[in-house]
Amino acid sequence: MPVTTLLFDVGGVLLTNGWDRHSRRRVVESFDLDYEEFRDRHEFLAHDFEIGQIEIGEYLRRTVFYRDRDFTEPAFVAAMQRQSTELAGSMALVEELAGRGLFLATLNNESRALNEYRIDAFGLRRYFKTFLSSCYLGVKKPEPEIYHLAFSITQASPAEVLFIDDRSLNIECAADQGLTGILFESADQLRRELSARGVAT
Repeated sequence: MPVTTLLFDVGGVLLTNGWDRHSRRRVVESFDLDYEEFRDRHEFLAHDFEIGQIEIGEYLRRTVFYRDRDFTEPAFVAAMQRQSTELAGSMALVEELAGRGLFLATLNNESRALNEYRIDAFGLRRYFKTFLSSCYLGVKKPEPEIYHLAFSITQASPAEVLFIDDRSLNIECAADQGLTGILFESADQLRRELSARGVAT
């Protein structure tokens, strides 16, 4: 059966990771905050933040603004947003694929505020038909339910779908649900892998 649908992770495939441990440390330390204290608070809230149970205002009130600061919440959010940049070659490849009549969607773990910022800032609506993000679906990779929701929402069978992600655990768990994955290393490597599976770029 030919491939009709491509599911892309965002952080680590198209863009840098939006709010991973490296970006968190950079931002927290740039504001002269105690990273260990921040990390302890973040870990209690991270899951709910990524599945859309709490919004960014509450997250920051609990992790940063639980005491007076000499900077504002908008300044901190702007620093969070600046962590996002394009990965070399990925967006150009996606633009090519979008012109091939394939159904492109994201399948990513992201908090709502950062997800929507990244969609807007990097023009992702030009290429992707839908955004299967943890903050909208209420479930995260690698939980099985997110892959089943992806099949239901795209109305594609597992045999028609390729899933691109930079984390081997997500690829392994997707395979358990019948989904073929490609472990992303670079745009050039992905192009070769897609071609080997009959997806012309």
